[in-house]
Amino acid sequence: MKAGTILIAAAALLPVAAHAGGDEQPICADRPSKSTGECTVPAGRVQVETGLVDWTHDHLNGVTSDVAMLGSSLIKYGIGDRADLELGLTPIEFAHWSGAGVHEHAAGFGDMAVRVKYALTPDDAPFLVGLDPFVKLPTANHHLGNGKVEGGLLVPMSAQLGKSGLTLSIDPELDWLSDEDGHGHHASMIQVINLGATVTKQLSVSAELWGQWNWDPQGTGKQRSIDGSVAYLVKNDLQLDAGANFGLNRDTPDSEFYLGISKRF
Repeated sequence: MKAGTILIAAAALLPVAAHAGGDEQPICADRPSKSTGECTVPAGRVQVETGLVDWTHDHLNGVTSDVAMLGSSLIKYGIGDRADLELGLTPIEFAHWSGAGVHEHAAGFGDMAVRVKYALTPDDAPFLVGLDPFVKLPTANHHLGNGKVEGGLLVPMSAQLGKSGLTLSIDPELDWLSDEDGHGHHASMIQVINLGATVTKQLSVSAELWGQWNWDPQGTGKQRSIDGSVAYLVKNDLQLDAGANFGLNRDTPDSEFYLGISKRF
């Protein structure tokens, strides 16, 4: 996942699974997909959303790169009816580059992120809006990270499309990233358009378009991908998921595949 989205990045499809039964609403996780829900963890509860495995493959200018992350997690704690604190971390990350005279590999702990999410609207509002500011902490080694503090603000929004079982989500995000030469910061913008659908009370799917515009002084970077994901609600407090992302231009990684689990305690 990209720096502004931090690994664990998010599911807009689970709000439509909120009728799965029980007195308490089913778990609402920021995975799968790159979209982020407006929902927060109930006050006093802990929620752990973990990418069991996440593999990204790319081939550019004769160099093939493979990056694998194991156990990337977003740990959340509910601090109110509409707010939670979140810590994102990647305990194990591997990277390998080969081709065009390059043969390198790296491994270690990934960067961390601190987030605070606040839901601006009640859960039963026809149009849901949230605020999700974050700060990235440079805990990765210099092979896996840029060693710089970065941050951003995400504004997740969604609405159910009548009684169709479909949910449309958009996630505008503005980030403050380190310049490629390491001597300053610049703005970057991300947008996600996600369409989620309830197949059964337990099974949800989603498809999305993702784009990033990175205005680095060294040159503007543009990335685009088309993504798909599936989530299965095992029980109210437990969700399994899987997904795949495919780059739509040469600046975007060719493919990404992942499996994950989310548990509320």
